Amino acid sequence: MSSYKIVSPIDGMPFLSGNTANDTEVAAALNSAEEAFQSWRFSSKRERADLVIALADELIRRSDELAKAVCVSIGRPAGQANEAPRFKNVTLAQIEALEELLDERYPSDEQVTRFVRRYGQGVHLSIAPWNYPVGLLPWLIVTPILGGNTVILKHAAQTTQVGRIVREAYKAINGPAGVLQVLELEHRQVDSIIKSGRAKGVNFIGSVSGGLSVHAAAAGTLTHVHLELGGKDPAYVRKDADIELAVAELADGCFSNAGQSCCSVERIYVDSNIQNDFIECFRNEMLKYQIGNPNDARATVGPVVKASAAEFIKNQIKQAVQMGAASFESPMLDLDVADQSAYVRPTLLTGVTSHMEVMREETFGPIACVQVVANDDEAIRLMNDSQFGLTAGIWTRDQESGLRIADKVDAGTVFVNRCDHADLYLPWGGLKNSGIGRGNGKEGLLGVMDAKSFHVRKLS
Repeated sequence: MSSYKIVSPIDGMPFLSGNTANDTEVAAALNSAEEAFQSWRFSSKRERADLVIALADELIRRSDELAKAVCVSIGRPAGQANEAPRFKNVTLAQIEALEELLDERYPSDEQVTRFVRRYGQGVHLSIAPWNYPVGLLPWLIVTPILGGNTVILKHAAQTTQVGRIVREAYKAINGPAGVLQVLELEHRQVDSIIKSGRAKGVNFIGSVSGGLSVHAAAAGTLTHVHLELGGKDPAYVRKDADIELAVAELADGCFSNAGQSCCSVERIYVDSNIQNDFIECFRNEMLKYQIGNPNDARATVGPVVKASAAEFIKNQIKQAVQMGAASFESPMLDLDVADQSAYVRPTLLTGVTSHMEVMREETFGPIACVQVVANDDEAIRLMNDSQFGLTAGIWTRDQESGLRIADKVDAGTVFVNRCDHADLYLPWGGLKNSGIGRGNGKEGLLGVMDAKSFHVRKLS
């Protein structure tokens, strides 16, 4: 057990303190989860759906409390901090996917019937990120529970308060003991749980380094590991694109949540024939993104999560400018806080090249980087020249060409005339260092369930 103190990026002031679980509490939680699994694995689809809907409805009732926690924890503007409706919508979509998950029939005859039925795997350890601390939870708790598993949730330290609210919400709906537990854990405790092999599944959303640590801890355990990691997501704006539409959505993809999204747009490739029009339009669009205190109703962008993150982002900008890039910043509102170290103005960098760190390493901040390309082939080559492969977007009025390009791009999700969008129904996950496994939809459910083959011979 260790103590913690959490600082808000809004003003650099501590707002939450407490202690992590002790080792006895961790052991008790594992025992409870394992015991609950013995009955929960045979629960009906209706029982599972009723439980997660009840949880979603309880979180909706606590929307104001959750939104305040998101605002103070990560600095998102208060008017954008309510993620509870997203939790409910994803939950309902996952229930739809579960209802469609029937026994899979295989070639049979009069003597032998063959089919596959799916069952839960056991206890799942789910590790939540801070950047969308409510909206991403369905993939971490709802999907495993619908699959017949029990879940121990560890929330990111920065958003511990959100985890506490989820724990209180589950208690309020009288959820069955051991099916969902929320613990505040040290890294060593997470490592110990995984290495023990008692968690039959580990679901992690976060950084590449964190994901690799999880993967290493699971070595030799045969634990199912699902990792949704970083991104350096590209977008390509062809010469036939609708520039105004592309700019509006790409700016949002770069600056919403202060650029702190796994699928934020971090690389923009623009055809040389439209570069001037695109950049002028983008600069005008940036005027809508005003950074300020998240409690100021005029602010559309808040600080990044920590002062150290802000320093990293500013250094990327500085290095790019030193190497020849041009920088343009959006306006900042008057700040009424003494510590402004976590605030980074939304920035447009033009004249960037693929050799700059800002085009190679994940930024996780409000920066739009524009590189000019000559044609589709160059755009495809540059989009694929990355250690990441989460999402990619192509902007064009020619859908056939858009699909042709998308087919050649290395990414778990490809968009045509869209970006920075987590679809309610499609599987979600990445290639390369962006992770392994898929969340959401039918594929997400299949990933948290084991297949059992049935061979039934009729006796005459």
